[in-house]
Amino acid sequence: MITLRKTTEEERQMKLRQYGSNQTELSLPCGAVVFFSYETPVAALLPSGRYIRTEKKWSVTTSKHINKWLTGVTSPVEQVPQEELHRLVGDV
Repeated sequence: MITLRKTTEEERQMKLRQYGSNQTELSLPCGAVVFFSYETPVAALLPSGRYIRTEKKWSVTTSKHINKWLTGVTSPVEQVPQEELHRLVGDV
């Protein structure tokens, strides 16, 4: 049985944070944190604690952005199709 707790209005809101030049984090109400390079979602921390990153090869700069965001992550980072990151933020 899953017990759900009531969430506050603040917890249901999305939060946007500038991470660096052309780098943004979007915290979603579901608990996921999605990392954007320029305007493209390229990696995420899921509510389960699992990290994912796009398997699509972008520019050298975007690869550097992803690697910087994942610095210090010691758990395995799964590569996923780009479409999965778009679905996470509702682009597809």
